[in-house]
Amino acid sequence: MKVLCFGSLNIDYTYRVPHFVQKGETLAAEEMNVFCGGKGFNQAVAFARAGAETYHAGAIGKDGLFLLDSLKNAGVHTELVAVLEDQKTGCAIIQNDHSGDNCIMLYGGTNRTITREMADRVLEKFGQDDVLVLQNEINEIPYIMEKAHERGMKIVLNPSPMDGAIAAFPLETVDYFFLNQVEACQLLGSENREEPEKQLNALRKRFPAAAIVLTLGEKGSLYADRAQKHFQPAFRVKAVDTTAAGDTFTGFLMGGLLAGRTVPEAMELAAKASAIAVTRPGASPSIPTLEEVLNWKGQD
Repeated sequence: MKVLCFGSLNIDYTYRVPHFVQKGETLAAEEMNVFCGGKGFNQAVAFARAGAETYHAGAIGKDGLFLLDSLKNAGVHTELVAVLEDQKTGCAIIQNDHSGDNCIMLYGGTNRTITREMADRVLEKFGQDDVLVLQNEINEIPYIMEKAHERGMKIVLNPSPMDGAIAAFPLETVDYFFLNQVEACQLLGSENREEPEKQLNALRKRFPAAAIVLTLGEKGSLYADRAQKHFQPAFRVKAVDTTAAGDTFTGFLMGGLLAGRTVPEAMELAAKASAIAVTRPGASPSIPTLEEVLNWKGQD
């Protein structure tokens, strides 16, 4: 069973700031670093570090060649990543404040150059029961989902960043949704954030064939499918940077399930992995290995 992360590859410019910059304000950053990133990139690294046979598909410019080296070092197959001439790799401007929270501005770049022909070339290498992992940082997602579903692939979707394009996605083809509460509200067309259990039930009613994973930040996470529900509390740590926490959680939960772990076992594994990730700076550099997660005893 192979995992295909078809998604974004970004160069992350990360600024450490005392608070998020306000309208009209000029703010001096305390520190600046350049990291590999993009939700697709982070997901691929997380799946690979969780032990899954992982392939990444996407596009970069020549300015992003170092992203391929990082993927390879994480154990990700990179032969399906296109390198485009005269195009700029996608990038993100990330502010991290003293509490560990972040705000992010994205530029799509080569992430918005995916063609249907490219998607066909990639998907022909995958088939029944292979896993497709998607977010919302590349174009042609509806086409990719439809073709993957036709091939019998399992589809994992984290519809982030949420925008109006999601309405055109064939969401009935999704096997696993990964959502936070804000994204759940937007997907359900609700303006009010309800109790997590109510959100979970509403999502299950709307997507009865799918498993739903609802992440609750420091409160933990909820899982539900046709057969079971499970709540996983978060592990308490001092957060430094939360940028890749959700992608880490996705990779380790799905990686655990693909390895034959039960839902409670996979949820605990994912909670530990994301707890480790938020104690480290950067996006993909913060994602732990499976060995680290299995040996982790909590933060002192």
